[in-house]
This record gives sequence, structure tokens and C-alpha cells, in this order.
Amino acid sequence: MASVTLRGIAKQYDDNEVLRNVNLDIADGEFVVFVGPSGCGKSTLLRMIAGLEDISGGELAIDGKRVNEVPPAKRGIAMVFQSYALYPHMSLYDNMAFGLKLAGAKKPEIDDAVRNAAKILHIDHLLDRKPKQLSGGQRQRVAIGRAITRKPKVFLFDEPLSNLDAALRVKMRLEFARLHDELATTMIYVTHDQVEAMTLADKIVVMSAGNVEQVGSPNRLYHAPANRFVAGFIGSPKMNFLAGVVDRTGADGVLVRYETDETQLVAVEPGALRAGELVTVGIRPEHLRALPPGGSEYGVAASVMTVESLGDAAYLYANSPVAAEGLIARIPPLERHQRGEPLKLGAEPGHCHLFDQAGAAFERKMTELLSAA
Repeated sequence: MASVTLRGIAKQYDDNEVLRNVNLDIADGEFVVFVGPSGCGKSTLLRMIAGLEDISGGELAIDGKRVNEVPPAKRGIAMVFQSYALYPHMSLYDNMAFGLKLAGAKKPEIDDAVRNAAKILHIDHLLDRKPKQLSGGQRQRVAIGRAITRKPKVFLFDEPLSNLDAALRVKMRLEFARLHDELATTMIYVTHDQVEAMTLADKIVVMSAGNVEQVGSPNRLYHAPANRFVAGFIGSPKMNFLAGVVDRTGADGVLVRYETDETQLVAVEPGALRAGELVTVGIRPEHLRALPPGGSEYGVAASVMTVESLGDAAYLYANSPVAAEGLIARIPPLERHQRGEPLKLGAEPGHCHLFDQAGAAFERKMTELLSAA
């Protein structure tokens, strides 16, 4: 096992700056997930840790030792790609043993390593088969097993579940979690799927356009996003955003007034906010409620577009003049609404987020919840 430290890491292709000033501390045995939209630089950063991309600036250390100029084979890492990259003419056993054979390991050592990895991954009964005889999930296990046989200090995974169907991805997420518990090895995992990030990670690194937007536990990122980008990226369905201006600030938080003259109190620390400043209220779908007439002084008028039923829950989609992308509210699964039906949507002040014009979040007053995150 080993820690991984990045200080001021940058990557540039000619005049194109792909990554800038990345600083991260990945602890020994930690499961860290890099997540972000396509093109944000997460796979490039992983490949730089692996030694497959040169580092344009900064310092990378594995187990406390600088490795900027160290070739991939000597970094003590093993990488699993989106593509299984298995040799079709070889058995599973030979595919998993191939790297050790090239490294000059002796037969008993190779046999022990392969059979131990196969047992961990529950594919020990398949070692005589060829890749074409396996399911996608089994092939991915073989690719992981090939990495395990090398006994690396750090495992690197580059979107390893992207080629699998939805049901198999869920199953393999559980396998990754179990594997990390059993091996207790440092793992760095890249995905664009925030559900994978939330369910697997000890720590998530959210990236956008070559920048690290926030680093923290899944709970921290969900309940206390540092900015609007993180708030909109983490969570499914995404957070609702409502545009308004500051009406007043006080000990109870910030009162936001929408262009419709409706209001929402947000329980945040106002800092230097002043009346008249443009802000955005953020409310997650599970906290947005259809309010009875006269039931609350806060909220905004909306009209129903459609209701999406998922069996155990339902999501109401509505139009509102203060939400450019519309509003989404989680409602009881048997609740009925008609298209075009008018209603009022709002949330408790403690369940709201607030962002300034630049997208930075204000500190929420939910101290007990946030300290637990």
C-alpha cells in the first residue's frame, strides 16, 4: 500500500492547458474517485499518475518518493482500463499470468498469485476458459485479476464499468467495494457517473475544465457543495436552481426575493451579502414540496409539465419563471397531478442552499449534519 501526493500538477499540450495546479493528498489504503463531465481532465490526471502521460509542471509522489521521471513499470501501480484488453487466444489463467511471466517470476509464484486473485474475484472455476466464453462482468474481473497478481501499491481504474449494462454495473460496484475491503489497498477510480462515485468513494475529487472544484466525502459534497457546479453535478436528479436577489439578511439567514415577488428564506451565514445582490437558491428534489394554499409564506408558483413514476417514488417536473431549467420535486408515488396544473413549490429554510453571482456557496447553518459529513 502507498499514499499518493500531487503538488501543483499541470498538463499542457502546446497552448492547450488541460490541467492546472492540482493539489491532492490520497492516503494509504484510501478509495478515491475522480469524477466530472467528459473533457474535464480526470482520465489525463489518472494517466499522469500511471506514468502514461508526462507531467508539465508540479510534483507527483508515491509512497513519499518523487516519481515524475520514473517509468510506469517501476511506480508500483497497476491499471485497469475501460477496455478489458484480454488476449483472445489465451485462457483466463494465461491472461492473468502474462504480466508475471514477462517480469520473470517463477512458476510456483505465478500459480499462487493467479489462483489467489481468481479466488478473490470468484472466477477460480473459469480459469481454463477463453475470453469469448465469458460475460462482460467476468471479463472485467479477469482484467482486475491481472492487476491483482502484480501486488501493486496503488490500483488505478479508468471507467472500468462503462461497457457493462445497468444491472451488471450495480453488481460490479458491489464487487469493487468488497475488493477494496479485502485488499485494503490504495485505489484511484475515474468515472463520469456520479452514482458510482457516491457509492464507492471514501473521498471524491470533483473536476471541471482542468480544475479541482472540491474534494471531500460523498456526504460532504452532497450536503455542503462548495459551489454551484458541484451542487449541480452531485445528486440525481440534479439540484434545482432558482434566480433571485437578496431582500434582507439576518440571524435566521438570507431572505431571497424572486422576480415574481415571491420569497424563500435560506438558512445560511450571509457573510458580507447585501440587499439587492443577485443570488441563486439551490433546492434538491427531495426537499422541494408542493405546498397547500396558504400553507407557507415561502415558495414559488409553478405549473406541472409531467410526472415520472418510478414505482417506489415519483418526480414532478414543473415550469417556473424563476427557474430557467424548470423544477423537479420528489413526490409520493401515488400522488396525482395534471399537465398544466398550477401549484406552489417551496422548501424549509434549512434544506436550501445559496450561491453568489460567481457560483460560490454560502455556509449553511446545519452544523450537526455538516460536521457528521
